[in-house]
Amino acid sequence: MLTGMMMNRPLLISGLIDFASEVYGTIPMVSQTVEGGIHRYTFADSRKRIAKLANALIAMGVKPGDRVATLAWNGYRHFELYYAISGIGAVCHTINPRLSAEQFIYVVNHAEDTALFFDITFAPIVEKFKAHWKPVKTYVAMTDAAHMPDMAGALCYETLIAPASDQIVWPDFPEDTAAALCYTSGTTGDPKGALYSHRSTVLHSLYSVATINMAFGSDRSILPVVPLFHVNAWGLPYSAAITGTTLIFPGAKLDGASLFELMESEHASGSWGVPTVWLGLLAEMKKRGRKPVGLKHVLIGGSAAPKPMIETFEKDYGITVLQGWGMTEMSPLGTVGHLLPEEENLDFAERVELKAKQGRRVYGVDLKIVDEAGTRLPHDDVASGELFVRGNAIVSGYYKNEGASVRALDKEGWFATGDVARIAANGMLTIVDRTKDLVKSGGEWISSIDVENAAMAHTGLANCAVIGIPHPKWTERPVLVAVKAPGAEPSKDEILKLLDSKLAKWQLPDDVIFVEALPIGPTGKVSKRDLRAKFADYKLPEAG
Repeated sequence: MLTGMMMNRPLLISGLIDFASEVYGTIPMVSQTVEGGIHRYTFADSRKRIAKLANALIAMGVKPGDRVATLAWNGYRHFELYYAISGIGAVCHTINPRLSAEQFIYVVNHAEDTALFFDITFAPIVEKFKAHWKPVKTYVAMTDAAHMPDMAGALCYETLIAPASDQIVWPDFPEDTAAALCYTSGTTGDPKGALYSHRSTVLHSLYSVATINMAFGSDRSILPVVPLFHVNAWGLPYSAAITGTTLIFPGAKLDGASLFELMESEHASGSWGVPTVWLGLLAEMKKRGRKPVGLKHVLIGGSAAPKPMIETFEKDYGITVLQGWGMTEMSPLGTVGHLLPEEENLDFAERVELKAKQGRRVYGVDLKIVDEAGTRLPHDDVASGELFVRGNAIVSGYYKNEGASVRALDKEGWFATGDVARIAANGMLTIVDRTKDLVKSGGEWISSIDVENAAMAHTGLANCAVIGIPHPKWTERPVLVAVKAPGAEPSKDEILKLLDSKLAKWQLPDDVIFVEALPIGPTGKVSKRDLRAKFADYKLPEAG
């Protein structure tokens, strides 16, 4: 084998912010702060503060390989931590503030975080769990001296970095050095840690900007509603640096009215988030009778986007919808629902049908589906099986969890996603359901996603979810748990009549249960685990 004669420079995250500072130094970054008000600076400004923070971390005694935790909203200080921590060879461990008490205690102790940086809104959480977080030696409140919480021993972020130098020469180290740590939300058992490397993070960012090229550029801006504490905000802090895209951080204000105002005032051209977020924004847009000025696209991920949501964005407001699919274990991007030129010429209904699918794989991600015996199934858009993935930005196991690591991979080294899917010959992926969310009825599988999408066509519903309820004859039967839209009073019979026109008889829910709200999990998705627990003793009408 003849070896190429090329330089072998490591792919390091520090190189991204250096590039952004030099090439896109004047591009602005905007943050809604937790203290109140708007903070503005440029990529060049951020690089100086990141250097100060990195030098302060070193002075604190943070060493390569140390885990440094963050408990914070989307804002400029959190962005700075992303680069400063990984830049010196330490590991940025972002903590989801929506975790349960048990999970909060577990992830910090399991990661063995030596320091924890927190937004002042999370001071009560830190006070509550400090005694349980044995490895943490240093706590830093991400604010200035005027807004410091009353917490014994806590350091002030701005005071910490003020005397530090704004110059740094980033250390070189192998590109497979750990850079960031994200834990799954722990739907079964303890949360599991995905430990990303510098190489995987840089490659994932390059894949993202190549695939979602319409979203990025020095003349464009993205408001990430997807949190920095959730899978690195889908890689946006890194992708934006590569492309000089303005980031507009919303802080803690994620309601529809606040998002609308920030998008409007800052002329956001795009925004990324999970479906539950868009329900609030769409309600605000309907109230005002228009979209935020300048908003051109939204990327929807985390769970399947209902077709009515896609139709409303595109038909009523002229906003292009992209659907993405991925996982924490995939950094997270796996597929994106961009259309090919010939598909853009289809009629509106056909385009929406395609956009409701999960899209085609990004470069660097391979997909396969298998049957229960592990035999590969054809990519014919008919066969469905468990979805497996492999690639340069996909985990090979879980951090300090040998048992889960072994179970995660098949004998060929592919990662088991837990999703059931179809793949078309042209690469289009359709997620049929999560394996645990499929309803097994009379030997047939019913997709909860299909039933939910059909139900959301009813204008009287704001949201819904399907779960399986035990049945003495059919093993399980689907039940639709629904939230009424404001001012609407849909009946069970209306919903079932609509579904009867869209689904086979055996797929129809046996009951429709109206609730005030659906439980939302740590990542902003509907928690079917909580729904199943709530209705564990529920008796179907027919089953008595």
